Amino acid sequence: MRSVEDHLSAVLALGERLDAEQAPVGSGYGRTLAADVAAVVAVPPFDNSAMDGFAVRAADLEPGARLMVVGDIPAGATSVPWVGPGEAARIMTGAPMPTGADTVVPVELTDQPSGAADLPATVEVREVVTEGRHVRGRGEDVAVGDVVLPAGLRWSPAAASSAASLGHGTVPLVRRPRVAVLATGSELVAAGQPLGFGQIPDSNSILLAGLCEGWGAEVAMVESVSDDPAHFRAALARAIDADLVLTSGGVSVGAFEVVRQVVEGDISFDKVAMQPGKPQASGLLAWPDGRRVPMLGLPGNPVSVFVSAWVYARPLLAKLGGWSDAWPSSLLPATVGWSGPEGRRQFVPVKISEEGVTPVHRLGSGSHLVASLALADGLAVVPEDVTTVAAGETVTVHAL
Repeated sequence: MRSVEDHLSAVLALGERLDAEQAPVGSGYGRTLAADVAAVVAVPPFDNSAMDGFAVRAADLEPGARLMVVGDIPAGATSVPWVGPGEAARIMTGAPMPTGADTVVPVELTDQPSGAADLPATVEVREVVTEGRHVRGRGEDVAVGDVVLPAGLRWSPAAASSAASLGHGTVPLVRRPRVAVLATGSELVAAGQPLGFGQIPDSNSILLAGLCEGWGAEVAMVESVSDDPAHFRAALARAIDADLVLTSGGVSVGAFEVVRQVVEGDISFDKVAMQPGKPQASGLLAWPDGRRVPMLGLPGNPVSVFVSAWVYARPLLAKLGGWSDAWPSSLLPATVGWSGPEGRRQFVPVKISEEGVTPVHRLGSGSHLVASLALADGLAVVPEDVTTVAAGETVTVHAL
């Protein structure tokens, strides 16, 4: 059997980071910044007041000094008065500093009231501040040309706000990977529909589509496909706009494995030393337009789909989208014991608590135990050479 590491290496070799496109700064959250973003304007762009108060000359400041008020400067002012010796201008937070002034005295340190009030003729300074106090200097945060947002940053509202303050209206973001999800199996019935003999609800397409969206991909297509090879070929043809095709089911060694019947030769079918998720398929599909698009064929049992998606689809999407595939992990004690298969790495959905980790189902990592998956907030990973985990022993746990 192929090791987990070898299969992951083969999966990651299928794709490269997608192209970038210019996007408005207030859009594309979750996508990746494709290039460094430098300031085209200084931050702040002009000297301005950090307080509501009075703009003055520091040389005039002494306790009890009374200064002549020569004007009002609200935020957004398009002109400012000249402040000469013995003079002051009332100024609001964020308003441009007037020529001649070098310091702001907060209104609380004067004889004037806070809030809405008529412009006084004079102002008394009751407490002296140091020169330059409460003034934000032009470019003191960022100078023109400074790189503030590095390539590879995951785009967020905070990043968008920063880019706007740097003078940008658009930024280059890596295109969001488009995913086509095809759940195979003639036994599958749409969620909520009555079940006939031998039928089961299609939970795999919902699971895969939701996981991919949560990781930052765009799910362009979600279909349940029967085990008729013609139906599967037709579904693949409808997936031509995808950057990644994800299938579930049809990759094992049975007589009706539709994925294997249709794409074997272009796609590699392997047994991976893991439980659940031993049967896996991976490779490149050749589209009529000449593109070669990655395809991952995951097993059909829901827990196998869940585990395989986290272990293989998640890092491949991260590579396509240009974001980090880091998967936080920690060593935690097992609250109960369980057994595992010899020679295969075991991935057990677990619930994390203060006491440690507990499998979310008493049967452990059975590939069909889908109903308990919602309780899992971690995957415990048991090495291939360990067949028994005892209560109290530590295991590596990846956060979900």
